[in-house]
Amino acid sequence: MKLIVGLGNPGKKFNNTRHNVGFMAIDQLAKEMGIALDQKKFQGVYGKGMVNGEAVYLLKPQTFMNLSGESVRPLMEYFNIEVADLLVIYDDLDLPTGKVRIRQKGSAGGHNGMKSIITHLHTQEFKRVRIGIDRSARQTVIDYVLKPFSKEEEEPIQLAIEQTAKACEAWTTTSFPEVMNQYNS
Repeated sequence: MKLIVGLGNPGKKFNNTRHNVGFMAIDQLAKEMGIALDQKKFQGVYGKGMVNGEAVYLLKPQTFMNLSGESVRPLMEYFNIEVADLLVIYDDLDLPTGKVRIRQKGSAGGHNGMKSIITHLHTQEFKRVRIGIDRSARQTVIDYVLKPFSKEEEEPIQLAIEQTAKACEAWTTTSFPEVMNQYNS
């Protein structure tokens, strides 16, 4: 059993913003894996399906970014999902736009959604996919992450989301270190 969580903020005004790249990746995964995100519980929207014989849950917390752990932990407890079977997808200001970094564990790196999950799970020993959104020298972090991608950024972000989806699907049949070796860009 696997749980793949994409971080973002709920609501139409946040659709396609840099901070919602995790939600965008979950939407892509849902489409490719044939999993309907039709369940509303645990302060989130989620769905379950079978992928390559593996039960996979996809979750988009609806708590707003900074409280993501309030959605992730209850779902994990209810379905008895181990931390070893959790993967979180989120945006990263410190990576160039469209760069994908897959890791087995790590710190929050200043990301408030990850801080919340680490706090609620009492560990940072879980898998993650960071999708680069770059950093703006002209805007505050909050203004920058809540803005939509520019036209020039749309293609590299879409490619990163597609790469992330392929990596997540590969994780259903391949060890995570192999996934890292194959899909880290």
